[in-house]
Amino acid sequence: MAAQKYNARDCEFQIEDFLNPGTWVAFRTASAGSGEGGINTFSRSFEYEATDVTTFGSAGRAETQNMQEGMSLTLEGLRLKDPSTGALDPAMALAEAQAARLGVDSQVGFRFAAPGDTTWEVWADATFQLGDQGGGNNDKVTWACTVTRSGPSTTTAKP
Repeated sequence: MAAQKYNARDCEFQIEDFLNPGTWVAFRTASAGSGEGGINTFSRSFEYEATDVTTFGSAGRAETQNMQEGMSLTLEGLRLKDPSTGALDPAMALAEAQAARLGVDSQVGFRFAAPGDTTWEVWADATFQLGDQGGGNNDKVTWACTVTRSGPSTTTAKP
């Protein structure tokens, strides 16, 4: 079958529970997690650091080589909170708690997959930084978080 477009809403994202390593909690999207979806937008970003390797032999044409590659993924959507208990959505609560942790403790696992993938892309060491939250008079409250990979990506089979 030829490659085809797929729905962003069907991608899956999970955070590792830092209190229970090896336990993964899904961010609610259209088809992942339980109940109403909160995440409605994501963007994966790449960052490179290059070095100049131009010499006299380059004949006036700049030459560079990539020396470092970084990656981050931003999740955005609507903040989910249980009106009777005040509890946040479990994945959002973990991300908010993780964002407040510092040093070595600031890293935890994150994984994601596109629809039909049989493996997760895993960032074993990732940091979480919260984005803007808020809204206007007739809005639902927004939520955002940027996950940044530290070290290499790996993969693992999806159950």
